[in-house]
Amino acid sequence: MGTHSHSHHSHSHGGHSHGHVPPSLNAAFAIAITATLVYTGAEVAYAFVAHSMSLLADAAHNLGDVLGLALAWGANWLLSFPARKRYSYGFKRSTIIAALANAFILVATSALIAYESIDKLFHLKGVDENIVIIVGIIGIFVNGGSSLLFMRGAHDDINIKGAFLHLLADAVILAGVVVSAIVIKYTGMEWIDPVLGLIIVAIVLWGTWGLLRDSLNLILDAVPHYVDHLGVKDYLHTIPGVSAIHDLHIWGLSTKEVALTVHLIMPNAPLTDADYKKINHDLHEKFSVDHVTIQVEAGSVDDPCIRTEAC
Repeated sequence: MGTHSHSHHSHSHGGHSHGHVPPSLNAAFAIAITATLVYTGAEVAYAFVAHSMSLLADAAHNLGDVLGLALAWGANWLLSFPARKRYSYGFKRSTIIAALANAFILVATSALIAYESIDKLFHLKGVDENIVIIVGIIGIFVNGGSSLLFMRGAHDDINIKGAFLHLLADAVILAGVVVSAIVIKYTGMEWIDPVLGLIIVAIVLWGTWGLLRDSLNLILDAVPHYVDHLGVKDYLHTIPGVSAIHDLHIWGLSTKEVALTVHLIMPNAPLTDADYKKINHDLHEKFSVDHVTIQVEAGSVDDPCIRTEAC
């Protein structure tokens, strides 16, 4: 009960039904993946021609982008699968696994970039700055443009947010690469290139931390970070006729949907269908909870619910 057919946070998503990838998002993924893949190939080739560590490192990061985008797209596609006999939730949980994998990919590519940058610090060699500057500027447009495609969906879903942050970070990184190439061109300070690589890694890891934390929390069935669980508790206590509540659980079904179960002790009057409807509506609007299951008990003295003590 209590399934609502629009994603939480009442955004202007139109009335598309739960979990289906809006066409605009499908197009965003297709365009971003294709553009990034083509660009990454060119970037690797030119990195070898120019002997540029920073370009090669950025290409590795770009590959992470492509993998992350593909994962996020796949996860969004799995959200649209209907529930099956054994999979009563469909494949919603896969979106959380994808977010986690996404974070791990970022950490792995960052480690690679750090290793290469340190290695280059000890073996400096000439860089063809002009190539780096041109390829870098093209990349800023590719990554920056692609990231804008995901800006709207980023607020609702940590996978889309991951895709958005990946691409945005890469555009910023390339800006740094271009600036450092210009500086190297006019000063001849070759060490700037690998040092910049290490700074970039720190920034990327800092950004990944939030994604890693959120997806781990979701896997552990923690209350999603945007749900005010104390507020939910207070709200349930204020329902007329409720003398106590226990066994309250709030968890994420996917990166988009939240479920709640609770036992309400109501000695005098049980809930009517209209009451249930109002509670569902309030929990959805105020707290972004999509799936609500309520167990009502009279709470008699002879036969108290054994769970009251446990909570």
